[in-house]
This record gives sequence, C-alpha cells and structure tokens, in this order.
Amino acid sequence: MATKKTAAKAAEKEVKETVKKTAEKAAEVKAEPKAEAVEEKKAPAKKAPAKKAAPKKTAPKKPAETKVNFFVEFGGVQVSIDEVVANVKATYGKDAKEISVYLKPEESKAYFVADGEEMEMDVYFC
Repeated sequence: MATKKTAAKAAEKEVKETVKKTAEKAAEVKAEPKAEAVEEKKAPAKKAPAKKAAPKKTAPKKPAETKVNFFVEFGGVQVSIDEVVANVKATYGKDAKEISVYLKPEESKAYFVADGEEMEMDVYFC
C-alpha cells in the first residue's frame, strides 16, 4: 500500500504542478493582450505631429491707382491741372523732387515752389 500512497501522492503532486503551470500560462496569455492593447492605444498618441506647410510669402497688394481728372473753371473756361503741372515743369526747366503749385484764377497766374525756388507763370482763362 505504501507504493500506492506514494504513487498517488506523486500523481497528485504532478497534477498540482500541471494546474499551477496551466494557471501561470493562462495568466501570461491574459496579460499579453492587455499589454498589446496599451501599446496600441499609446501608439496613435505618440504619432509625430503633422508638419505644417510654411506660409507662402506674397508681396502685399498695392491698391490700384485712381486716375483723377482735375479741372479749374473760371470765367467759362476750363484748365486741366495736368496741363498746369506740365507747364510748371516746362517753366522750371529741370526735374524737381518736389513742386507746390498755388493757382489764382482771378489773376490768371500760377505761383509755384520747385525745390525751394519760388516762381510764377501765366495761366490763361480766356
């Protein structure tokens, strides 16, 4: 009988070890998917941020110049300001950096200052 008891104890011990190993394997199998799931969840969060395209450098748009037609009328006669300015430049005789024109229709005169020089010219309102 002693051998039966010893054999039974050995078999029982072997079964316990097998159950223990199976339980450990089951625990490992359950733990692995959790670890993978955690890694999968973290992976999208760790993605590098998308590179933003550098803003294109464009020159600021200049406003369109407005064409102005300016006339002075006196005594029923019109004189274009463009014509007066052209005559002032011709009277001055050289290019000027700055010109200021003072038009006095009642005297038929244009007084102007070109680069600091004062001059006058006749403007005909006839």
